[in-house]
Amino acid sequence: MLRFTELPFRDWTVQTNSTQPPNPRLGSTEIPEPDYNLGVGSEPHGEQTAEMIVELERLIEEESPDVVLLYGDTNSTLAGTVAGSKMDPLVVHVEAGPRSHNRDMPEEINRILTDHGSDLLLAPSQDAVNHLDDEGQSDRTVATGDVMYDAVLEVRGRAATASTILDRLSIEPGEFILSTVHRAKNTDERERLQSIFEALRDTDQPVILPLHPRTESRLRDYDMWEFANDCVEIIDPLDYVDFIRLLDTAKCIATDSGGIQKEAFFLDTFCVTLRDETEWVETVDAGWNTLVGADYDKITTALDRDWVPPEQKPEPYGDGNAARAVRETLEEYVS
Repeated sequence: MLRFTELPFRDWTVQTNSTQPPNPRLGSTEIPEPDYNLGVGSEPHGEQTAEMIVELERLIEEESPDVVLLYGDTNSTLAGTVAGSKMDPLVVHVEAGPRSHNRDMPEEINRILTDHGSDLLLAPSQDAVNHLDDEGQSDRTVATGDVMYDAVLEVRGRAATASTILDRLSIEPGEFILSTVHRAKNTDERERLQSIFEALRDTDQPVILPLHPRTESRLRDYDMWEFANDCVEIIDPLDYVDFIRLLDTAKCIATDSGGIQKEAFFLDTFCVTLRDETEWVETVDAGWNTLVGADYDKITTALDRDWVPPEQKPEPYGDGNAARAVRETLEEYVS
């Protein structure tokens, strides 16, 4: 959650999922606990979103905020949009405008509906601005850069000194591949999941995979749990500092996550994306990301290639001061 303490109005944060683990530590500074917990657990998309809408509407009425500030493309983002747009606050979407053009992804539907239901759209890149222009949203769009870049820059140095994850896993920088697999397209189709793990098994570097609960559940359902453990080194989910340290020191990352594609780009780590499309096309265009889907041959070829960074690296997501731009834009609009 973003907290803008310099703004001339009071802010508060909300946690939507009652099962979320305790906040990780950033060096010696702990992320503040949320002011409210809506107590909404893991449910089907419609049921979960509906429960959050009800609780957020009650909370907005109780608190009477000036702004409902939403980030990203989750169900909670969409719920905040619906609740806020029916009431008095200004609804602001941070990370507005990215498009994968795959409407089978729940995140794509969430971000489109959020953009069209918000009062102010804060775009992370020019490509995102262009999408919003094409959808007739230019009068409500401001390019701010990407706040995720700010976060990575803030934590990278701390992770290098505070994290002991490399020692705990007995690995050396540049001598392992990091991977994450969680997207429903990959986990809910047995053939895709098996192809991905077979490709990870057959690379020339050891693979570290922090395991998402959905992926573990599917592996067990498919009787693939022992097979997966033979393919990669499965570890528990990591806090942000440890994960950034692994991502910063890996030979490359194989992932189907959206945000990790950007984090890899920020950290100069080559990304192999286990999807057929991406909303972060700038990373592909710049030569730091390649799309391979769940194709065994494409994955192994990308992971084993002798990748050389491009001579020039653009800054499509700003210069690391997006949070300041978000704050200044909010101050202007609220005043």
